[in-house]
Amino acid sequence: MRRLFGSACLIARVERMSGGAQKAVYKVECADGFACVLYVWDLGVNYFREDLQVMEPEAWSYGSELFETNHHELTRLGVRTPGLYSLNRKKDRYPFDYALVEYIDGPKAETCLNGGDAKAKDRVMRKIGEMVSTMHATERTFWGKTGGSDAPGGTALRSCHLVQLENARKQLAYAANHLDSFRTNRNRLLDALNRLESRIEPRHRYGLIHGELGPDHVLVNGQLEPYLIDIEGAEYFDIEHEHSFLEFRFGESYRYFANPSLDPDRMRFYRYHHFLSLTAGGLKLLHRGFPDQAFARGLAEAHSRNALRMMEEWA
Repeated sequence: MRRLFGSACLIARVERMSGGAQKAVYKVECADGFACVLYVWDLGVNYFREDLQVMEPEAWSYGSELFETNHHELTRLGVRTPGLYSLNRKKDRYPFDYALVEYIDGPKAETCLNGGDAKAKDRVMRKIGEMVSTMHATERTFWGKTGGSDAPGGTALRSCHLVQLENARKQLAYAANHLDSFRTNRNRLLDALNRLESRIEPRHRYGLIHGELGPDHVLVNGQLEPYLIDIEGAEYFDIEHEHSFLEFRFGESYRYFANPSLDPDRMRFYRYHHFLSLTAGGLKLLHRGFPDQAFARGLAEAHSRNALRMMEEWA
């Protein structure tokens, strides 16, 4: 802090911020009123570290390198995300990577959506919609992480939805080991997944997506300007992966993201994938001691019901 902001910088308070299933986040307040945020990428506090050990590299959404590359990409496009002051990957003093970033003095977008000020809500949602449109309209002929050259290689030569197909199968297997309703219907759930995947046609244009964009991953400052956070999962992918997530995370406000060019088969496939993945994700948070157990339980219960309803239609 002193190297960045001067020798007179005096830290008055450090507070752990809520959320953060994959990295630790702290608000750092100084005696002169300045504040910033400290990100710590430490596998010891990552509730999904067991999954990372067996996950394909292209499916990762964790780490300081992804954060830095995605921050550069979003900034290049004019998509707001908190400014990056400093990032350290040396591990010379600490066994983890960390960064100091801009503190946005304002609530998450979910507060605006649930508030009573209709004009403020409309303004915020229009701006979020504009940012998402900018990202999705930024295309590449191959899918994968941001950065790099314009030449596909390795796993990028196969269809991107196959990564999510494999992930959905793994998450279904995990949930079936812990939920009676999934254990009883495991084959039918899998049949529905395979049926939905079989309808997808090849594609060779991919847009930039956030990867997990809900109202809890958008901060809003005092001027009602939104900022995207938790950007490590951003990549070039089927934009239907994002839209199917936006659809249930934003509810009636999804109309601000409406896009008539979406592929309905991809929308259905990714929607079902999210239901399976979030069911297992909620269970894992429960089993691994996530502080907000009520949230984890509610996540698993809600999306297991969604998956079973969709199974009835497609199995």
